[in-house]
Amino acid sequence: MTEAATERLVRAVGLWGLTALMLNTMIGASIFGLPSLLAARLGRLSPVGYLVGAAGVSVIAACLSEVASQFTEAGGPYLYARAAFGRFAAIQIGWLTWLSRIAASSAVANLFISYLAEFFPVVSARQTRVAILALLVAFLATVNYRGVSGGSRLSNFFTSAKILLLVLFVGTGLTALLLHAAVRVTPVPVPATASNWFEALILMTYAYGGFEAALLISGETRNPRKDAPLALLIAVVTATVLYISLQYVVIHTLPDSRATAKPVVDSARQFLGPTGVSVVAAGTLIAAYGYLSANMLHVPRLTFAMGEQGDFPQSFASVHPRFRTPHFSVVTFALLLLLFSIGGDFRWNATLAAMSRLFIYGSVAVALPVLRKQQPQAARFRLPAGNVFSVVALIFTGTLIARIHLSDLIVLVITFVLGLVNWLWARTHGPS
Repeated sequence: MTEAATERLVRAVGLWGLTALMLNTMIGASIFGLPSLLAARLGRLSPVGYLVGAAGVSVIAACLSEVASQFTEAGGPYLYARAAFGRFAAIQIGWLTWLSRIAASSAVANLFISYLAEFFPVVSARQTRVAILALLVAFLATVNYRGVSGGSRLSNFFTSAKILLLVLFVGTGLTALLLHAAVRVTPVPVPATASNWFEALILMTYAYGGFEAALLISGETRNPRKDAPLALLIAVVTATVLYISLQYVVIHTLPDSRATAKPVVDSARQFLGPTGVSVVAAGTLIAAYGYLSANMLHVPRLTFAMGEQGDFPQSFASVHPRFRTPHFSVVTFALLLLLFSIGGDFRWNATLAAMSRLFIYGSVAVALPVLRKQQPQAARFRLPAGNVFSVVALIFTGTLIARIHLSDLIVLVITFVLGLVNWLWARTHGPS
């Protein structure tokens, strides 16, 4: 991307805004359901399991910190792949990223409606559901259409709200466990098999996922080369502390934390009054909508970058003359999010989001040594023993990819075909 193109956007996101965006994308509504799934696979070791998951994710984040620090333009993993491997690989990564973000956001939008129905059952009716989804998406799209500062402030608000709620839950839970022996239960024993550990690691990688998407807005970050590595470190450490603490409270307050679909709410019933339980339930709505606000901010910057590079139609790269936002990309994402939310299949959405993330992480790990060789003098954060980190990250992602069911690869093939068609179009319509 040219410097002139980059400067059409407004660099309004600082270190804490970028960190909040990463946390907002990482900590979604799934955190309120994940504890029971992990308890079913690891039992009392599930809090420790998060340390293993954090170690694997941290290796990927470390690779990303060096790669991302070399770029000041919008685009994230797509842009890194283009610089390291060329147009074809970049378009494939772009499609994986774009569809995974749409799919993950659509799944969370439907989850939001499901939880809202607990308070207002009328929203379960199809016409009401569609109307609510349209209003939710339209509000976020309007805020982000009118400026990156407004979108960033909204993301910051939701990040602060969800972290505050989680801290309150963890704090009161740990206090109850410390002061009231009757609250504490012994987790149900679970065999520590290799299969259980692999499945748990895939779930934890999904829980941590999203930090890479926040770097799509590097073209609107004040100092991306300096801020990206530090924001990644703060976000991963903060998320790890919250995940471990929450998991510990859940498995030690619920008699069988494996047997519930709402582990955090059911856990809260053991040591909080009815009002506290309602607050925790409302926290799920805040986490879900906050996740959507984060994606509405950063996902349109991907298609903007692809348009700037000539890999998407130029209309995606258009910038609003007054608000200086990629308005066409914002509107397009909002419409696709609404369509996927209304008619998409949850399992397809979840599969696409989980699978594509692993391939994106792998591309970042490979890009690190390639870019070191291509641009040895580039201004960047230098990761000590970077090539070792790259190899470890590839082993980690490759091992998890090998555990994916063969039937789920159909989703990957569909995405590859879409990227191939896009690449054939770009060869004749866009610059190299």
